[in-house]
Amino acid sequence: MPYPSDLTDAQWEIVKRAMPPARNGRTGKPRRYPLREMWDAIFYKVKNGCTWRALPHDFPPHSVVWQQYLRWRDNGTLTAARSSRPVAGKTSPRSSREDSSTAISL
Repeated sequence: MPYPSDLTDAQWEIVKRAMPPARNGRTGKPRRYPLREMWDAIFYKVKNGCTWRALPHDFPPHSVVWQQYLRWRDNGTLTAARSSRPVAGKTSPRSSREDSSTAISL
C-alpha cells in the first residue's frame, strides 16, 4: 500500500527527467533498490519529519537512502528536481500570474 508521500506517476516522470544521465551510457553495478523507492523514502522522511533510522522497513535501508540523498544533494539532482515544473506557463484559475508551484517540495 502506498504512502501519501509517495510520488505519483506524473511526478515521477518529472523527477526522472531531472536526474543526471549515465556517464558514457553506463550506470555502474546493477542497482539493488529502484530509484523511485529511494525518492519515496526521502519524501516520506521530509513529509513526516522522522529521523533516517525511523523510515519504515518497506523502504530500502535507511543508510542506503541517506547515502543516495547525499549524492543527489551534492551533485545538484535535488535542486534540479525541485525546480522542475510540471506544466510550464500554466496559470492558476484564482490568479492571473504564472503558476510557481514545483513538481516536488523538499
